[in-house]
Amino acid sequence: MNLRKIRALSRFTASLICSFLYLPHIILGGGNCMVISDLARIEYQIGLKLPAILQLIYHLHNNRYYRNLFYHRIGPVKSAFLKWYRPGDRYFNISVTTKIGESMWIAHPYATIINADSIGANFSCIHCTTIGAHNGRPILGDNVSLGCNVTIIGNVHIGNNVTIGAGSVVVKDLPDNCVAVGNPAKVVKMKI
Repeated sequence: MNLRKIRALSRFTASLICSFLYLPHIILGGGNCMVISDLARIEYQIGLKLPAILQLIYHLHNNRYYRNLFYHRIGPVKSAFLKWYRPGDRYFNISVTTKIGESMWIAHPYATIINADSIGANFSCIHCTTIGAHNGRPILGDNVSLGCNVTIIGNVHIGNNVTIGAGSVVVKDLPDNCVAVGNPAKVVKMKI
C-alpha cells in the first residue's frame, strides 16, 4: 500500500471519528445537488471510492477550502452557525452574491477572492486568484479554467471554454473557446 493511500485512510478514519460534528452540515446541505456535483468533481482527491455522504464528511473534516465552498452553496442563513463552530479558510473568500454553477473545482485557493456576478458550470481555479469588482463585476461562462495568480477585474465577460494562463490580468472581454495569457490578457490560441 502506498503512502498516499495510507494517508487517505488515516484521514478518512479521523473524519469518521469526528463525523458527529458534521451532522448539522449533512442535515442543512447534504442533499443539495450543487454540493453533490462539487463532490463528484473532486472525488479523485481522496484516493478512495466512497459514497457521496462519506465524501462530504471527509472533505468537511479535512479540507477547509471545501468548507467555504460548501457554506456558499447552502447560503448565508444556514451557514451562519456552521461557520462559527467549524470555520472554513479565512484567506479564501466567495461573495455571498456570486452565483456559481455546478461542479466547481478549487485547488489550494489560498489568497483567493471571488466576487463575480456569475460563474458558469465546471469552473476551476488555483491560488492567488482575484475576481473582483471595479465599475461592475465580471461574468464568467461555462468551463472556465484559471491558472494561479489570475486577476479578473471590472465589467468583463469571459466566454465558455476559456483557459486563462498563470499571472494574467483580464480587463477586457474574452471570446468563447480561447486561451488567453499576459498582462493585459490577450488571446494567444483558439481552441478547436
